[in-house]
Amino acid sequence: MTISTPESPPTSVTASGWAGQVSPAEGGPWPRPVPARDLTEERLHRRRKLAAAYRIFAKLGLAEGLSGHITARDPELTDHFWVNRFGLDFSRITVSNLLLVNGRGEIVHGQPPLNTAAFAIHAQIHAARPDVVGAAHTHSPYGRALSALGEPLHPISQDVCTFYQQHVVYDEYNGVVLTEAEGRKIATALGPHKLAILRNHGLLTVGTTVEAAAYLYIAAERAARTQLLAAAAGPLRLLDHDIASATAGPGRGDDGARWAFDALYEVIVAEQPDLLT
Repeated sequence: MTISTPESPPTSVTASGWAGQVSPAEGGPWPRPVPARDLTEERLHRRRKLAAAYRIFAKLGLAEGLSGHITARDPELTDHFWVNRFGLDFSRITVSNLLLVNGRGEIVHGQPPLNTAAFAIHAQIHAARPDVVGAAHTHSPYGRALSALGEPLHPISQDVCTFYQQHVVYDEYNGVVLTEAEGRKIATALGPHKLAILRNHGLLTVGTTVEAAAYLYIAAERAARTQLLAAAAGPLRLLDHDIASATAGPGRGDDGARWAFDALYEVIVAEQPDLLT
C-alpha cells in the first residue's frame, strides 16, 4: 500500500459527494459544501487533523507525560487506525511520525513503539463503532478529577448540554488498560454515546470526524472544570429535562464540534507549521 506524505500534491476534487459544509474559519465564502475527497486526499486530511489535535492538546495542557492518545480510522483500511508514536510528547507530533496500526496491533507504517494501552482501548472502540472516525483519551486534570468522583456531567450550563443524555460513566477501574478484554468493556459501556467518563481514569470522546472527537474532548474537559468549580461554590442548579433536551438539540450532530476544531486548527497551523511535515 502506498501511503501519501505531507508533500504529496492534492489530486483533483470531484464536484459530487458533498459531505456537510466547511467551517466558518476556512477562507472564502461561507457556508459552502465540503468537496468530496478521494482516499489519498482523505487519508492525508485525517492525518493532518490528527497531528494538529495533538499539538492543540499540548497547548491546552491536556497531556499528562506519556499518557494519552488520539486516533483516526484509516479511510481505506477501515480496521486500521493512525495514532501517536509512544514516547513522543504531544507537542512534537507531526504528520510523518504518526503510526498506522492494524486490528492485530501490528505497526504497518511508521516507527515503533506503540502504546499498548492505545491499542487496547482504541482498537475496540473502532471495532464496535463503525461510525467513529476519531477517538480521544488523555489524562487531563479536570476530567481526572471528575472521574474520581464517579459523577456524570450535570446539565448546569448551555455548553454542557452537548453531552446531555449523550455520555456515560464507566463505573469500574481495573488498572492500566492493557488487554483487549478491558478495551471491549470500555467500548460496551460507551455504547452509542459520544463521551465516557472512565472512573478514576479520565475522559474518552468519539466523533464521526477526527475534528469532532478532539473538540468534544476539549468541551468535556471544560465542562468538568465548570462543574467542579460550581460544586465547590454551592449547590448545583440543574436545568430541567425539557430545557436541557431542547438546548442539546442543535449539538446532537458533530458539525458544531468540527467547526470549533477548525478554528483552533487554523491557529495552531499558523503557529506551528512544522506539524504538517
